[in-house]
Amino acid sequence: MRNCNHRLLLWGLLALLLVLIIYSANTGALKLSFSHLFNMSFEDPLFNIWLNIRLPRIVLAVIVGMALATSGAVMQGLFRNPLADSGLLGISSGASLVVGLTIIFPAIFPPIIMLYGKMIAAFVGSLFICLLIYIYSLNEQCNLAKMILLGVAINAIIGAIMGFLSYISDESQLRQLSLWSMGHLGKGSWDLVFVAMSLIIPSLICVFKLSQQLNILQLGDEDAHYLGVNVQRIKRYLLLLSSVLIGTSVAVSGIIAFVGLVVPHMIRLRIGANHSWLLPGSALGGACLLLLADTLARTVIAPTEIPVGLFTSLIGGPYFLWLILRHK
Repeated sequence: MRNCNHRLLLWGLLALLLVLIIYSANTGALKLSFSHLFNMSFEDPLFNIWLNIRLPRIVLAVIVGMALATSGAVMQGLFRNPLADSGLLGISSGASLVVGLTIIFPAIFPPIIMLYGKMIAAFVGSLFICLLIYIYSLNEQCNLAKMILLGVAINAIIGAIMGFLSYISDESQLRQLSLWSMGHLGKGSWDLVFVAMSLIIPSLICVFKLSQQLNILQLGDEDAHYLGVNVQRIKRYLLLLSSVLIGTSVAVSGIIAFVGLVVPHMIRLRIGANHSWLLPGSALGGACLLLLADTLARTVIAPTEIPVGLFTSLIGGPYFLWLILRHK
């Protein structure tokens, strides 16, 4: 009976996502709906705008939302910490620092790999912070408060470095840094979508396959070892996959906060802590939340766009405050 309810929730989220995709594809500063598309030719400029600007942005919002929410669920399960999140722990900041360096100093990467350059940079930065936090979490004196304080310190240090990079940047670089630090999906293109999908989709599949091992890790390292799980190898895999998901998301969309914190919590309240259901539920929920936020960001004061990261922060900030007060 419980599994039936879980399936219904997942199918409901999938239906909601399809509704949001249709709504988003019909909504924008340019009034262009499906009824108009059926009467257009492929050479029509409006059709090209819909196909090459609006549609790739929708797909990008979906896959980035999936990546952020799934990585948040993995981090919370891996650290057995309900407040673990890539933004709070400084993982997104680590990715942003290295990407910021590639914006200010583009010669860091040779031209032959520039298509994946920002993603490689973001992966390196996120992986470094992931490993730092993981090593600290092995300390017997580590607790929730100290882990959050560690994230605050990491964010403060990287924020200061990013401020220095902004200070030495020119006008074009400063605008890139500003838009990118607030989270923005406006530069979505099919090339960017295919590159992001080539990294995010395989990583999501691998994470879903490790859901049972992640469930066993909730029992503790010693019990998981006795149950036949290679604890350190599974943790390394999960850290690596989380870094790919976070790094790719940060590289293509900038810093979009709180999706990895809010969505897994909301799904866990309905599904529970079984990651076999929690991970796909978080992926669908993250896609719905980010797509809705991006649709509002580009339509509320159209034709001007609001960075989507501001919308997710407006949602996630009060929710995080509620979590703190609820667990006081």
